[in-house]
Amino acid sequence: MRGADVPAVLAIERRAYDYPWSERIFRDCLAAGYTGLVYADGRPEAYLFLDFGVGEAHILNLVVDPGRQRRGLGGLLLETALERARGRGMETLFLEVRPSNGPACRLYQRYGFNEVGRRPGYYPGASGREDALIMARVV
Repeated sequence: MRGADVPAVLAIERRAYDYPWSERIFRDCLAAGYTGLVYADGRPEAYLFLDFGVGEAHILNLVVDPGRQRRGLGGLLLETALERARGRGMETLFLEVRPSNGPACRLYQRYGFNEVGRRPGYYPGASGREDALIMARVV
């Protein structure tokens, strides 16, 4: 992902979430050196941000355009994240997900992620805050 991709991925983010990341968050992630990947078939359709630490990687955001979901793009991005993590010698890949996001939870479980914890009140919601499931898998 490059700075020029931000308007297109921000538009996807806004279509996908009631509480989207801001443009500043996207630009800050790029400036901080996080790995941003965009899947595009003529135009951006899906993206993720990935951070690497000591022995572990963390998916910060993985989004597929709502009009392009259920076509394997989420799995493709997960496979790419796993390949990148392996290539950098990471042992574990982590992510957070809303428990109410059933399709995402099922996708992560299909790719071998397991719940390893919760972050109480992590996500904003219409009727208060929602916990995040912390999921992980061995790379």
